[in-house]
Amino acid sequence: MTDARAIIATLRDGGHPGREDLRGFARGLASGEVTDAQAGAFAMAVVLRGLGETGRVALTEAMRDSGKVLRWDLPGPVIDKHSTGGIGDCVSLLLAPALAACGACVPMISGRGLGHTGGTLDKLESIPGFRTGLDEAALRRQLGQVRCAIVAASADIAPADRRLYAIRDVTSTVESIDLITASILSKKLAAGLQALVLDVKAGSGAFMKTETEAEALAQALVSTANGAGCKTSALITDMTQPLAPSAGNALEVIEVMEVMTGGALRTRLGALTAALGGEVLALAGLATDAAEGEGLVTEALESGAAAECFGRMVAAQGGPADFVDRWPDRLPSAPVMRPVPAPEAGFLAAVDGFRLGEAVVHLGGGRLRDGDRVNPAVGLAGLPEIGTEIFRGLPLAVVHAQSETAAEAAAAAVLAACRITPGRPELPPLVLKRIAV
Repeated sequence: MTDARAIIATLRDGGHPGREDLRGFARGLASGEVTDAQAGAFAMAVVLRGLGETGRVALTEAMRDSGKVLRWDLPGPVIDKHSTGGIGDCVSLLLAPALAACGACVPMISGRGLGHTGGTLDKLESIPGFRTGLDEAALRRQLGQVRCAIVAASADIAPADRRLYAIRDVTSTVESIDLITASILSKKLAAGLQALVLDVKAGSGAFMKTETEAEALAQALVSTANGAGCKTSALITDMTQPLAPSAGNALEVIEVMEVMTGGALRTRLGALTAALGGEVLALAGLATDAAEGEGLVTEALESGAAAECFGRMVAAQGGPADFVDRWPDRLPSAPVMRPVPAPEAGFLAAVDGFRLGEAVVHLGGGRLRDGDRVNPAVGLAGLPEIGTEIFRGLPLAVVHAQSETAAEAAAAAVLAACRITPGRPELPPLVLKRIAV
């Protein structure tokens, strides 16, 4: 293995390690030959000095190749989407089956809730029996039959990233665009993708609070993914408010089913799903451009083709075979449902998304500590969009809670998160910018 000390010293002194040096370092991370102290020093050196674009691509490829890299022989292009996380963001549950209905194959490797944001796997596991842990044979079988699967990363996918991520978490080195980029893309590219679309969020409910921060990350992700051989573009999207009217695992599955089966496509959730899908279908050659791809995704959602694919995916992964027809009966519900009356009349002018996300976590819909069990039924529903007229005494939202005490605390958080003004505010655009090579 390349001498880890020499690589750290090169970074410390402002130099850039070579591709083979970084490949050796990633192998050492995965095998344990690189110590925790060396991994922490490496991460801090990257935070302080940076890798440069060539080094970022090399680290991403090295961490991707530290474990299993999937190869496919399927009837359609293998594509995916990644979001940097937000409140009420359940696009993945809509987009994977919609893309499958458009002729793509989607091995979507997803994560659990992180901080104040919800996780795709937690949302799916609110469906009784749904399994997110598939072995490679089961994943390949499902992709061949259903064309889409949403699963957790197995232990042999990008093990160097798993090790380095844990070190970054305890060494205050999480906030590095180089390390964030390599972490996100090493796992995605290990899935053997031909095209990828990125949803990089900006606003109070996102990790990147400003459009400038989001654009810097999007540029790094797009240039690195394309440099590693995967056709990629990104949309910078608004997260100054929840994407869906609900936040919470089962409640967001309800929103997804309303879009796929209830004609609720003309929502911010439906619109963003179509926009992201249009991007990646064009990248994959299944549409001549993003506009045509957006139309194809919209048709898949409106015609019921996406719902049919979603139902097959749910059944293949252990959920109810009749879920698409009986989802209101199949999802868990909370014992306490408490409306939050508006304290004044006016218009909703601003929302603190972070505060809403934390309210869901404290209801039990997320994790305060590693190992916490998630309550799939709790959360917030009926959240209004910015610009909505508010009437005094009518509900701003409905809290779904396990107890009256928890409902009271969440109701206070909702009131603190919402700002009401006399005049109607200007509505923020849903898509702020497109980033491509």
